[in-house]
Amino acid sequence: MTVPTKSTATAKAAAPVAPAAKSARTVRTLHKGQHTRAVILEAALGLASHMGLEGLSIGALADVTKMSKSGVFAHFGSREELQIAVVTEYHAKFEEEVFFAAIREPRGLPRLRALYERWVRRVSLELDSGCIYISGAVEFDDRIGPVRDALVSMVRDWHAALHKAIVLAQKAGHLHADADVEQILFELHGLILSLHHDARFLRNPGALARAGMGFERAVQSYATPAGLAADALAKQHAAAAATKKPRR
Repeated sequence: MTVPTKSTATAKAAAPVAPAAKSARTVRTLHKGQHTRAVILEAALGLASHMGLEGLSIGALADVTKMSKSGVFAHFGSREELQIAVVTEYHAKFEEEVFFAAIREPRGLPRLRALYERWVRRVSLELDSGCIYISGAVEFDDRIGPVRDALVSMVRDWHAALHKAIVLAQKAGHLHADADVEQILFELHGLILSLHHDARFLRNPGALARAGMGFERAVQSYATPAGLAADALAKQHAAAAATKKPRR
């Protein structure tokens, strides 16, 4: 048997790690880092919902996640970066729950209704914590900087989606051709702001119903007979789907 010399053993120990092993190790590290960042971000969303974006800090987040400040800082280099990441994550969740779910509906008034009703549902579920779009606007309305810019960008993106839905409803013949698209958008957003204020601040139990009535009034004001018919049919389909028992 040949006994390896000291130089041979040293050479083997110093041999480079195979590329495949390096790649697997890198992937595991990346996945772990992404998971940790996601956990921190979820905790940050919870803090921001209850304390506002200004209530966020690396220290507060370290306490909640039971991590070191340096550990949190490694994923978010500054408080401002953390705030922007929270706004971006909130917007992604909002899009998933409201926009992407609603655009499955047919273009026209049925889709516009779905967007509004899912928006209302989202706000109603956030009454105990708060809508970051709305609370963030109050916190940053008179400030300048990247956090405000991020908030404004996200809200404008949502307004653009609503604007497009209203225009498509108009093109489908569901809304009067001379209806003011910007006015409709303004009224719908106003209903949401009123809902948030009356339900969250005034604790008015009738706020949710009034938000629904406000939308129905807008429909009656701006919809064409064809739009009302399409809307009624969509509501019938939704009611039937809701009462249909799942197959065993």
